[in-house]
Formats: sequence, structure tokens, C-alpha cells
Amino acid sequence: MGQYLIKRFFLGVLTLWVLTMISWVIIELPPGDFVDLYVEELIGDMAGGELAEIIEAGMRKHYGLDKPSVYRYGKWMWHMLQGDLGMSLEFGLPVTRVVSERLLLTIILAVTTAIFAWGLAIPIGIYSAVRQHSPEDYVFTFVGFLGLAVPDFLLALWLLWVSFAYLGQSVGGLFSPEYMVAPWSFARVWDLITHLWIAALVVGTAGTAALIRVMRANLLDELQRPYVITARAKGLPEWRVVMKYPVRVALNPLVSTVGYLLPFLISGSIIVSVVLNLPTEGPLLLRALLSEDLFISATIVLVLGAMTVIGTFLSDILLALLDPRIRIAG
Repeated sequence: MGQYLIKRFFLGVLTLWVLTMISWVIIELPPGDFVDLYVEELIGDMAGGELAEIIEAGMRKHYGLDKPSVYRYGKWMWHMLQGDLGMSLEFGLPVTRVVSERLLLTIILAVTTAIFAWGLAIPIGIYSAVRQHSPEDYVFTFVGFLGLAVPDFLLALWLLWVSFAYLGQSVGGLFSPEYMVAPWSFARVWDLITHLWIAALVVGTAGTAALIRVMRANLLDELQRPYVITARAKGLPEWRVVMKYPVRVALNPLVSTVGYLLPFLISGSIIVSVVLNLPTEGPLLLRALLSEDLFISATIVLVLGAMTVIGTFLSDILLALLDPRIRIAG
């Protein structure tokens, strides 16, 4: 078990290093850079003239954009190992300061959504499989397909319309107006909790519906196995027959999704975050890519990669605990 986890850990570190190189190259692929966009916005039609060239040269030297891409990547990696993620080109602030609170709120939302999705999907999937072709199974199947068919942003827009039309207030954001820029306190945490469930419901709807279908299908397959038929023949209670081994085996594919579930809740919910005005990393990443703010873009992509690696590492641990065969193979 220890050797298995150590090997997975070092593979995760290697994956993150490769990811930093790939993401840096992809972010720099579009023509131009932050300085080009800034100068064009600053002086408009005069862009391309002598004044623009002087400003561009000075800004590129100031931000270090006059150096080769490989040099800037190496410098960024060296400073990152020392805890310095660079300066935001757009905000003029350290990247850690710009992304820190958004990252915290993103992780809170992602974990809450994952708990919501798993907490609903597993019991509903088990119930649907055990009561196959029952009226309840058909209802859950219909709701599951509906959750997969309706886009998250459309559900967000519908909730906003309902809240404005019938409640006279907005359900967007993660804080009330008076707590948006307030320091952290018990009152602000409670205000976050009261707003968090709406965002988790919208973001986690499609994921919950998909997990229900996966759990139901896997458990139905396991319930036809000979060992389940033998357990029933020995007179074991039905709940024990189902929960002892079939559920554990059926959970394997769900547990393996932890690796991509956490980053998907961030990158896959950018439109939802914009619609609901959520102060998470998704809208910030979109803004940084549009403005070509290199260091914020690279940092957020690195965070997404880190969450993928951490999620995969957690799924490896859970899979090893659920299925001894994985420990032996590892």
C-alpha cells in the first residue's frame, strides 16, 4: 500500500511539471501579448505609431516580455518554487493576492458540490437498481435525463428569473452586498453558507444526474453475478446482500471520477459563474485569457492541474481501500 501511494505521488508531481510546460506554451500561442492589447486600448487609432512603439518597448522591458519565452518560463518556475507566482499584468498586484480568496471560495464550492452530487447520486442509484422498473425507478430515470439535458447556465438563468419575479431578490453571488468585501467573521461565514447551496445545486445538477446513471448501471450488473445469487440462496438479508460487496464494487467507477470532478466543477462552470456572479476562479481565468494576463492564466491552469492530480491521488487511495485487487496490482 505504501509503495503504491509513493509511486502515485511522484507520478503526480511529474504530471504537474509537464502540465506547467504545456499550459505555458498554449497560453502563449495566440499572437500578441498583454502589452499589445493594453496599448491598443490606451491610444486607439494611434496604435502602430512611434509613440506606441516607445510605450510598447518600455512596458515589455518593465514586465520582462522582451525576453524569450523559455527564459520567462524558467524564471516563473524558479520564483514559483520560492512561493512567488509573479505579478498580475492587468491588476498590477501579486498573483497570490489576486487569486487567493477566489481560490478558497472555488475549493469550498467544489467540495460542497461534490458532497451534494455524491450524497444524492449514491443512494438514488442504489435504490433505482434494487427497485428496477418500479415507478420510483422511472421517476429517477426521467429526472436524471432531465438533469443531463438541461444546461447548467439555463438552470441558473431560470433560478434568477424566479427569484426576481416571485421573491423580489437575487440568488446570485456567494455573499450579501454588505459581506462582499468585509473581513472574514462568523457572520460572513454564515452568509456564505446561506448562499452556497444555490450555486452547488446549479453546478452539481448535471454531475449528479450522470453519477446516478453510472451507479445504477454498475450495481445492476453486479446484482446478476453468481456470488450475489449464492448469498441470497444462503438466506442473507437483502440489504446485506446488496451492501456487502455489490455496492463496493459498483462504487469503483464513481470513485475514479474524483480526479476530474474537482477541476470540472471549476472549468466547466465558467458560464454558470458568470451568470450567477460567483467570485470563483472560472470568470477570473476567462478574463485573464482575454486580456492575455500570462501569470494569472498560468497559475489558474496550474491550480486546475493540481486539483486533478490531488483528486486522482484521492481516488487512488479510495480505490485501494475499496478493492484489494488494486493494492496488489499497484
